[in-house]
Amino acid sequence: MTESSATKPANGEVCPQVKNGLKPERNGWVKSVHPYHERQPKHQSHPGEQEEEKEVHAASRHGRLYNRPFVECFEETPMLVAVLTYMGYGILTIFGYLRDFLRHWQIERCPIAREREEQKDFVPLYQDFENFYTRNLYMRIRDNWNRPICSVPGAKMELMQRLSHDYNWTFEYTGRIVQDVINLGSYNYLGFAENTGPCADSAAEVTMKYGVGVASTRQETGNLDRHEEMEKLVANFLGVESAMAFGMGFATNSMNIPALAGKGCLILSDELNHTSLVLGARLSGSTIRVFKHNNMQSLEKLLREAIAHGQPRTHRPWKKILILVEGIYSMEGSIVRLPEVIALKKRYKAYLYLDEAHSIGALGPRGRGVVDYFGLDTCDVDVMMGTFTKSFGAAGGYIAGKRELIEYLRSHSHSAVYATSMSPPVVEQIITSMKCIMGEDGTTKGSERIQQLAENTVYFRKRLREMGFIIYGNNDSPVVPMMLYMPAKIGAFGREMFKRNIGVVVVGFPATPIIESRARFCISAAHTKDITAVISIYEIKPGCVAFLPLHHDSLLVSNFHWQSGEV
Repeated sequence: MTESSATKPANGEVCPQVKNGLKPERNGWVKSVHPYHERQPKHQSHPGEQEEEKEVHAASRHGRLYNRPFVECFEETPMLVAVLTYMGYGILTIFGYLRDFLRHWQIERCPIAREREEQKDFVPLYQDFENFYTRNLYMRIRDNWNRPICSVPGAKMELMQRLSHDYNWTFEYTGRIVQDVINLGSYNYLGFAENTGPCADSAAEVTMKYGVGVASTRQETGNLDRHEEMEKLVANFLGVESAMAFGMGFATNSMNIPALAGKGCLILSDELNHTSLVLGARLSGSTIRVFKHNNMQSLEKLLREAIAHGQPRTHRPWKKILILVEGIYSMEGSIVRLPEVIALKKRYKAYLYLDEAHSIGALGPRGRGVVDYFGLDTCDVDVMMGTFTKSFGAAGGYIAGKRELIEYLRSHSHSAVYATSMSPPVVEQIITSMKCIMGEDGTTKGSERIQQLAENTVYFRKRLREMGFIIYGNNDSPVVPMMLYMPAKIGAFGREMFKRNIGVVVVGFPATPIIESRARFCISAAHTKDITAVISIYEIKPGCVAFLPLHHDSLLVSNFHWQSGEV
């Protein structure tokens, strides 16, 4: 078989031939990438099993740009699993059409997801086929989402129990509260989502002084001294000249990118970028070109073509070239190859827009994001964006960078001019939590949380791999996707975990590729590790998957033994 260029490392060396189902990654590397040649021991296999080595090691083209190992794993979906997954979706689709036929003749009642009879003479709001997936696939597993939470979403939470008597079309609340559900789904990376402690006390005090709402924009009568203090603190925290905050993280991207780019500009966007980045790029009116995820060869090719050919038809130079990337990609658990992106950005004189929604607070020895993680200079990133919704346990987002950039956005960003100011208690939550991370509260609790998150992340990923699960992403990413693949597993896994008081997020098509459904765990510094904890791994039938930590209040586990049972 002829070797394709995608299977070769960027430095021209040929990767070892892969026999265990791993495929070349989207960035031209094999699915498991290790920048160093260290040999890792094989995972211990169960009696009778023959396991091949799961990882292929390659030298990094840009190893000199990294001051630490950069390890990411993306194992290809096994062929048999992919075929069975497609068959599963095919069977569901066939039965969906059959059920729609029965509903058409009113043999089966369908109370939702159709136009009402009294509206049949109106122009339909949507085509009937547009809701086919919702009616026939999503409704089967709808009970795994939108569960009402009755407490602070910390390390543990309380959920309201609900039942459905019509196959998830409607839900009935029983009034019973499910206590002590282990929270492995919230983005509470540093554990600041809490209702006790200095953050909660400060927010309560500010509420008594300023109230809850400001009822005005920053440019009118909604600019408080707390807003000014928060923005100065954010700039100091990131090590930049200036910063400004917005009340909504999604709008921080979607409303500010149009202010930075427009017609005659080129936006180069990673294929896995968040919807807010995609929407902002589209609203800007710029030309958009997508490069493969974390693929520096793909990005460089687009940059070269942009410089060489210019704009379509006229071939005039682009007014501006803006590269959009994220720090941590929330569905893949992947970390951006920032040193290489910056090197390309400097070489081709482009601008870099970095979204650190998931990485700020969660990465780096000081919790200052992916720039701190790689030990880079913040001056090399033109636009630093992030949110307060995750590591800080608050709401809203920020844009940081040079003072001229921030002053320009204050008068040109729709989100800055027309949006209501951030709520004072939310601002105080940000200030207090950020001071804790920086150590300005006189304690070391912030650094301890950062260290605890890093330890929990490495430990959790290591134990999942030892147990034989396929997980995606970087070893240091607190977002841990565990692959489920088949559609039936999505609902079954979420329900089985909930039965055991564990709250997880399960994700499937169209949020992921059709053969890459997954459960996504989000690790927190608030999670603990109990040495006496027990993992019960039930007998796994072919095609089934289970990860069932039981007993004690531990959220991460160390010792385990085998118990019989079935899922």
